[in-house]
Amino acid sequence: MRPFQFLIGVRGIVDRQTLIEGARTAESTGYGGLTIHDHLTQQMAPIPVLTAVAMSTERLRLVPFVLNNDLRHPAVLAQELATLDHLSGGRVVVGIGAGWNELEYRAAGIPFDPPGARIGRMEESIAILRGLLGSDPVTFRGRSYTIESMEGHPKPVQRPAPPFLIGGTRERLLRLAAREADIVGIDLRQDRESLPDAFPDRMDTRVGWIREAAGDRFGTLDLNVIRLLGGLTITNEPLKAAAEVARRCEAKTGLVIPPADIFESPFSLIGSVSDLVEKLKVTRTRWGINSYLVGWLGDDGLAEFAPVVEQLSGT
Repeated sequence: MRPFQFLIGVRGIVDRQTLIEGARTAESTGYGGLTIHDHLTQQMAPIPVLTAVAMSTERLRLVPFVLNNDLRHPAVLAQELATLDHLSGGRVVVGIGAGWNELEYRAAGIPFDPPGARIGRMEESIAILRGLLGSDPVTFRGRSYTIESMEGHPKPVQRPAPPFLIGGTRERLLRLAAREADIVGIDLRQDRESLPDAFPDRMDTRVGWIREAAGDRFGTLDLNVIRLLGGLTITNEPLKAAAEVARRCEAKTGLVIPPADIFESPFSLIGSVSDLVEKLKVTRTRWGINSYLVGWLGDDGLAEFAPVVEQLSGT
């Protein structure tokens, strides 16, 4: 089994002091990495944020979660990520995704192609990124990108390349992640169609896709829960808290879910410290899930969750 790791995220617009102090506090508390999404509106740009964090910390992994492939040419992105890995002493994770927010694409005047086309471009980018982050010159001719005898500089500290993270909700992306990534992010869209994915039988199916596609390398993969159902809740009354999550889910989706099912979901972290330690161990044993994005900079629950981090991180 892979060791546990716990991440915190940055969202929205925060000032320099909040970002730096929050990152340092997370590091001293034992969190393993800091993440940021990649959108054109209502948040800061991910690479500058991660650079600021790199310059202010010593250990935190720098995890874009995930970079929208359609916003950057892979040759440009490779240089940015290699530079960040170089300056941070080897702490970058290459998180890459195919993009999903159609409204954002339209607002920026970027064509929003069907999923197959966007995923196809991302697959080409992954090949180019791996090449340019490696040792040798790259020549690549695909449907979307062409690279001619280009060698990436600077070289990243992590060799042969920084770890790749690919996330998704559906079978095609999860199988792709299992084949190409070092970290597979298992996402949960909390709408009427997707909410049933939150429960154990669906997780059995999704991890089955990953296991089948990964083959012999499955045991080397980190499996990450990208999004918690109802958020992190430290409480001695877990079923009461789960009932509130169920109420919000019903208001949003119309689905009636028993609080006990919310509590048992592999996407929920609701309970006392001892409850959560036990649940995380059981979840890892059943599915191999060892990595969690547990909350956001400034959340009160991150300090309350610190005893769990202390007990499990790295074990």
